[in-house]
Amino acid sequence: MTPLLILIPVVLIIGILALGAFLWSLKSGQYEDLDGAAMRILDDGDDRPDRSEKNE
Repeated sequence: MTPLLILIPVVLIIGILALGAFLWSLKSGQYEDLDGAAMRILDDGDDRPDRSEKNE
């Protein structure tokens, strides 16, 4: 019974900290752009003009 008296408050404190971290992440906008990183991986970053346009 004594370990429960120690573990229950510890678990409650950890849960409150986790909830606080989650709410902070919502408030700071961490979940605003969910598709941005998914689309950036598809962009090859090759914005150079074609060689055929350069030779004309």
